[in-house]
Amino acid sequence: MDFVLSPEESRVLGCLIEKEVTTPDYYPMTLNALVAACNQKSNRSPVVEYDERTILRALDHLREKKLSILHHVAGSRVPKYEHRVVERFAFSEEQRGVLCLLLLRGAQTAGELKGRSGRLCSFSSPAEVERTLGTLVGHESGPFVVELPILPGSREPRYMHLFEGMPELPEPGSVAYPVEPARAQLEAEENRIAELEATVAELRQEVAALKAEFQVFRKQFE
Repeated sequence: MDFVLSPEESRVLGCLIEKEVTTPDYYPMTLNALVAACNQKSNRSPVVEYDERTILRALDHLREKKLSILHHVAGSRVPKYEHRVVERFAFSEEQRGVLCLLLLRGAQTAGELKGRSGRLCSFSSPAEVERTLGTLVGHESGPFVVELPILPGSREPRYMHLFEGMPELPEPGSVAYPVEPARAQLEAEENRIAELEATVAELRQEVAALKAEFQVFRKQFE
C-alpha cells in the first residue's frame, strides 16, 4: 500500500464499510451518523469518543488518499460521505467483510472473524476465513493483512490489518499469560450480547428514520 492511516482514519473507514452493508438505506452517511457509528460502545475496540472535528479531519485525509468521497445526494440538506475501498482495490465481499472487522475491532483469530461476520458476509468455516485472509496477504496491491505470532496458551494465530502500517510485534521470548477458560467464555458471552444490542440499536435508528420520513410525507398532503 502507498499510504498509512491514523487510528481515527481507520475507524471512520471501517464504519463507512460496515454501515454500507448493515444499514444501506442510510448510506452514504452524514457526519452525525458517522459520529454515532465511530463512538459505538459495542462491536468496537477500542471504544472512543471522537468529536465532529476529529471525524471531519479523518474524512479529509481519507479523501486525499482516494479512500472516500463527499457524496452529493439530490434533495439532501447535509453532505454525505462514502468509502471507495472496494472500487480502488476490487475487494470481494468476503475480503471487505474481514477488513471491516479488523478495522473496527483490532486483531482477531479466524474463528472470531467467522463468528462476528454474519451481518457483513457469509463464511462456512474458519478455514474459509483463513483462505480469504490469505488472499489479503497475497493481494497484488497489498499486503493488507498480517498473521501475528500465536500467544502462549492460545491455539490460533490472530490477524491484523496493515492500513496503519506493520503492528508492533511482541519480542521473542516475551511472557504472555494464557486466558482462563471461564474468562474466554465470559468474553464470548459479552460479545454476543453486545452484538445483539448493536443490532437492536440499529433497528431503532431505522424505525426512527422511517417515522420521520412518514411525518414529512403526511405533512405534504395535509
